[in-house]
Amino acid sequence: MAARRPRRSPRQPRARARAEVVVALSTAPSEEVAVTLARALVDEHLIACANLLPRARSIYRWQGAVQDEVEVVLVMKTTASTVPALKRRLDALHPYETPEMLVIPVASGLGPYLDWVVAETTGPARPRRV
Repeated sequence: MAARRPRRSPRQPRARARAEVVVALSTAPSEEVAVTLARALVDEHLIACANLLPRARSIYRWQGAVQDEVEVVLVMKTTASTVPALKRRLDALHPYETPEMLVIPVASGLGPYLDWVVAETTGPARPRRV
């Protein structure tokens, strides 16, 4: 008698979709701005969640001068297929002339968490005014 493969729930993303999860990093000038950005991006299903890390000290060169600023780091979880829309929307909402956005692939994670990220970022997009 041949072994039966367990049936996959129709709501459970496949392993390939799980592999699509990425972390996107950005910074904001204040906690208020970071919260506004995070809420808008979650509402629009562009990210599953954002962790806001306050009081990050950023030292960088901008327009020929070295800057030393306190910022809030946004650690956002999303999928690779959502990144193009996320980049456009973050750029449109962000107060900086040149917002930071770096995307880092996720090598591994807990299956249910990765499934949740995929499910949350494949919902209906609802652009909102901020």
